[in-house]
Amino acid sequence: MSLTRADFHEQNLASAQIEARRLFEQKAVLQGAWLNWVASQIYTLRPVEYASMVRRELARLQEISEN
Repeated sequence: MSLTRADFHEQNLASAQIEARRLFEQKAVLQGAWLNWVASQIYTLRPVEYASMVRRELARLQEISEN
């Protein structure tokens, strides 16, 4: 039986949020080099749907930090 998209999302959301937070925390450390580094980190994540979840969560964290 394959997971529905909703099931996949539900099962992986907490993990994606933790991963995004871990990546986001490196922003202060890496500064100007962060963007290339974070892109390379996301590129290695599998499956692609999980990488997208992490990317969306990172965007949310960015938005919060800018406001």
